Amino acid sequence: MSDQTAATRSATSVSIVAYNDGRPEPRFDEIAKEEPLQIRLATRSHRRDVAVTMRTPGNDFELAAGFLFSEGIIRSRSDLDNVSYCIDREIDPEQRYNIVNVELHGDAVPELERLERHFAIGSACGVCGKARLEGLKMRGVSRIESSVTVSAETVLALPERLREEQRGFAFTGGLHASALFDAAGTLEAIREDVGRHNAMDKLIGWGLLNDWLPFSNRIALVSGRSSFEIVQKAAVAGIPIVCSVSAPSSLAIETAQAFNVTLVGFLRGRRFNIYTGASRFV
Repeated sequence: MSDQTAATRSATSVSIVAYNDGRPEPRFDEIAKEEPLQIRLATRSHRRDVAVTMRTPGNDFELAAGFLFSEGIIRSRSDLDNVSYCIDREIDPEQRYNIVNVELHGDAVPELERLERHFAIGSACGVCGKARLEGLKMRGVSRIESSVTVSAETVLALPERLREEQRGFAFTGGLHASALFDAAGTLEAIREDVGRHNAMDKLIGWGLLNDWLPFSNRIALVSGRSSFEIVQKAAVAGIPIVCSVSAPSSLAIETAQAFNVTLVGFLRGRRFNIYTGASRFV
């Protein structure tokens, strides 16, 4: 279960014209890659395409595993037999690293109607967001009962530690990041992607494939805003504290309240806002 390094470059060089102080100059710029990833589920007797997501190549197996876990299609590491790139002869060689086969343990085909509804209602009315919140509870996602506490100074130091490790962003200026820290602020893992949801799925997939879920007593920091999807994924992975450098949405706050997630926003410089779960701060 290892990604091929040939497919994991996150940037590509393009020719541009840079306008600087009134002067156009031809030059090259490094741009974050964005390519489709097709996720296939396979059992001994069935194979089915379940999703296509636009992502930055790299950590593709973690992305596929994290996505399926976040959406409730798989429940644990034991549900997986193998994750691999598609090497079918009929597939264009250039596209083989854009298709991931997830082989499931046993022969049972998982329930996929919920996943199909997720894509169908993703950009619809607000009532659908409420339905997705109720859907999490129906899946058995429970409130996070973590006694972890954190100091304000620890949280204030996290953005700088994130920036220090955002190698892809430093190279291209165009990638989101999700990072996992312990309660003392020690960085444990970071993943980058053009999509902030993908970055979180890669982080969760890393934990799943290494049998480290749930992420109890941990802090997640995301480089963008906190949406419903970010807080939902954190709740499924058992993360008690979620921080972002930008604003949360109203449904993100409601989800954090429902699942006892401490939600921090506008974490910049020497300030931040606590939207839910302030009792975890000492």
